[in-house]
Formats: sequence, C-alpha cells, structure tokens
Amino acid sequence: MTLREFSPTQPVILGFDPGRDKCGMAVIGLDRQIHYHQVVIANEAIATIETLRQQFPISLMVMGDQTTAKQWKKRLLQELVEPLNIVLIDERYTTLEARDRYWQMYPPKGLTKLLPQGMRQPPRPIDDIVAILLIERYLNRLAESVNS
Repeated sequence: MTLREFSPTQPVILGFDPGRDKCGMAVIGLDRQIHYHQVVIANEAIATIETLRQQFPISLMVMGDQTTAKQWKKRLLQELVEPLNIVLIDERYTTLEARDRYWQMYPPKGLTKLLPQGMRQPPRPIDDIVAILLIERYLNRLAESVNS
C-alpha cells in the first residue's frame, strides 16, 4: 500500500511486527483509520521507520513481544535518530487472526472463493496485517482500562 497524500493531524501509532527476515509495519490513527501498511525487508526497517516519522505524527510504537522483540527493541533504541516510546503487546495467535483479516480486507476471487476460509493461504506475507492487529490490541486495552 502506498502512503496517502494527506497527513493526519492527530497522533498516530506505528505497529511493528519484528522478524529476522521481514517486518510488518502499519500506521493507524486513534480513530482506527489505517494510513499505511507494508511488509519490509528487516534490513530496511529502521530506514522505513525514519521515513514514516517524517510523514506521520507518530506518537508511539506498538511492537509484538515474541521471538525477536528484545533484540529489535534494543536496536531501535540505539539506531533511531530520536527514540520512540515502545510498548510491547502480546502477539500470540496474531498470525491466525491476520490470515482471517487478510481475507476480510481482500475478499477472495475466482476459485479461491470456493475453498473453505481455513484452507486459504494469503498470496503474500501478512506481517503488516499482524502490525495492524497489534495496534488494535493496544487500543482495545486502552479502551478497557478507560471503561473499567
């Protein structure tokens, strides 16, 4: 997905699904509007984050807490020009959820429609959709703490 022409005035959240080879990224407003989502090569992640920060008023990063999270958090804090607040979010089951979300965002066409949803494999990596889900989990957690 390409960057939109306008830039939101409200702070946005950067979702980051870190990985060894590729990373998912998403930028979502507090209104849950998706402004950007993309899967990038891990070596390009820091540069991509810096570019996104120039285009969006990113207030914080929400990052998955699994396999490579500790190394990535350390690397981000060392290499980003300006440090970002990073919140770790439980990312269990996000890959399964992301597969379902992929088909909601991009409904199957042709013969793929005939397959049961559980048997469909998205035709591309879905790490960016995991990043979207991480932000949604964070926002849901915020909403729950406000409402309780």
